[in-house]
Amino acid sequence: MRKVYRLPTVKAAIELDANNSAQAVVALEAAAPYELAAPQQLQLGTMYPVYVRVQAQLAAHNGCAAATEFQKFLDHRGIALNYPLGALAHLGLGRAYAVQGDTPKAKAAYNDFFTLWKDAHPDIPILVAARREYAKLR
Repeated sequence: MRKVYRLPTVKAAIELDANNSAQAVVALEAAAPYELAAPQQLQLGTMYPVYVRVQAQLAAHNGCAAATEFQKFLDHRGIALNYPLGALAHLGLGRAYAVQGDTPKAKAAYNDFFTLWKDAHPDIPILVAARREYAKLR
């Protein structure tokens, strides 16, 4: 699982950090058949390859592809269970729709995220950023 799941994901994250979003997507091709699988030692799916691919799509301003990838988290809730990336998928979906210019869908996705995080500390950076982004939607 290391060579087809973890290693491509790490390589993609490195490429993404170097602003090479296209190379990040290419690096994740090897993980695609396994991205919805649960690594044995974790007993649940993290879906990290999907999350890194989505970040690469957002960096490339490809909102349509990013929305499709984020939807995997919502379509496969039983894999990620309560893993943090599942909750962050709502925010990511809002960002993807915003990139596409679909404000009504973006607002709905942001509101789903805010509903999930309603009891979170208000100063958590990701929540602060989400509120700021939401305020800019027109």
